[in-house]
Amino acid sequence: MKTRTLKPHLATMLRAAALGALMVPVLHAAPSFDCARVAAGSIAERVCRDPELARLDRQLAEVYAAAQDKARNEHPATLRAEQRGWIKGRDDCWKSTDITACVAHGYQRRIAELQARYRLLPPTGTDRYACQGDSRNELLLSWFATQPATVYAERGDSVSWMFREAQPAPVGGVLYIGRNESLRLHNPDQLWLRWGVDATEITCVKQP
Repeated sequence: MKTRTLKPHLATMLRAAALGALMVPVLHAAPSFDCARVAAGSIAERVCRDPELARLDRQLAEVYAAAQDKARNEHPATLRAEQRGWIKGRDDCWKSTDITACVAHGYQRRIAELQARYRLLPPTGTDRYACQGDSRNELLLSWFATQPATVYAERGDSVSWMFREAQPAPVGGVLYIGRNESLRLHNPDQLWLRWGVDATEITCVKQP
């Protein structure tokens, strides 16, 4: 019985196909990391397969590199540790009912935060508000035209990054939400502020 041998070019094609089956196929511009090294079924694999998520990953890599330059003399050096924490949070999106939207949302917020925090974009304006009718109860706001829009809020010894929500506040106005803080703007001269977990909403009036 004769043994059939494959032609050289056919054998090469079959080996390439077998190798390709072991790799994440990327038919668009790749993200900033090596897709050949990601685990099957991981969030990183989803980023490799989705062109918009891959684009956001490349954008974040560029923004993060620029932030690293600005943070070179930062003490303590927290940026790298925060980025590792952010990646862990991104990977928790597997728990979401809409994984792709969750991952995209995470990238957009992280890009906006780094752009504003490290002044990679200049603020579009700064405002000072007095809260609860007391000029000593001061709120300082710096606004940034990131995507989504960001505001850096300073109150006493505390600070908060807040992001503009796509939907208006349930009671009207523009809504910004941070980790434990939020503010509602109905007009440029007055806002409603909630500062801290379970805090009561207070009124703040813009100062000249």
